Amino acid sequence: MNQPLAYVNPQAKIAANVVIEPFVSIDKNVIIEEGTWIGSNVTIMEGTRIGKNCKIFPGAVIGAIPQDLKYAGEDTIVKIGNNVIIREFATINRGTKASYETVVGDNTLLMAYTHVAHDCVVGNNVIMANAAMLAGHVIVDDWAIIGGMVPVLQFCHIGAHTIIAGKTGVGKDVPPYTKAAREPMSYVGVNSIGLRRRGFSIDVINKIQEIYRIIFLKSYNVSQAVEIIEAKVEATPERDEILSFITNSSRGIMKGYSKIREK
Repeated sequence: MNQPLAYVNPQAKIAANVVIEPFVSIDKNVIIEEGTWIGSNVTIMEGTRIGKNCKIFPGAVIGAIPQDLKYAGEDTIVKIGNNVIIREFATINRGTKASYETVVGDNTLLMAYTHVAHDCVVGNNVIMANAAMLAGHVIVDDWAIIGGMVPVLQFCHIGAHTIIAGKTGVGKDVPPYTKAAREPMSYVGVNSIGLRRRGFSIDVINKIQEIYRIIFLKSYNVSQAVEIIEAKVEATPERDEILSFITNSSRGIMKGYSKIREK
């Protein structure tokens, strides 16, 4: 439904049953799929792709050029998945020549005033609470929850099924299945409640906890902990995901809280 008080560029491709409220602005080279609702005063800029059954609340700005002084006008996009909720005044910038796209996966909730910068990849079923902010090139894996007013430094990687407490500054990678909090950010346990809600068995959760005891609560450095886990802990999909995450971490992983206190 095209509201007469909205502006929709003739070159935009909008599915017939998309609802567009008054004072929306939609630029050229935009695609919006079936069942999506666009609230009033939303700005959707060139290069935006929005999937099915999304809800975009008033004041959101999607597809603005990157806040990166190296951006030189290259043709880049933002890809929003299906069933995504984008609340009031959230901002999502399109990519740069580094990857040419910024991606937000299916069933994700971006609360009010959240920011997703250029070249970020946000997975499926992610929740970003109010005013959480991702700098450029951040990766957020499926089912992660980022608390309110959390700033995430560029190139950080947040693992699957993690939860980060509000106002925690993220400057290191957060391995999967963990809880992160405090300043400086540190490991505060396994996200056992979230894992139980998503169908992980008690036995699997206990094995994950044992892995992280070796990494964060013993006196080993990360390399030693990885060697011990590979040698002594039974191979499971969760163990292998944790080891892969750690060995491929470019920023290094967060510290254990007890190790920070000892300094």
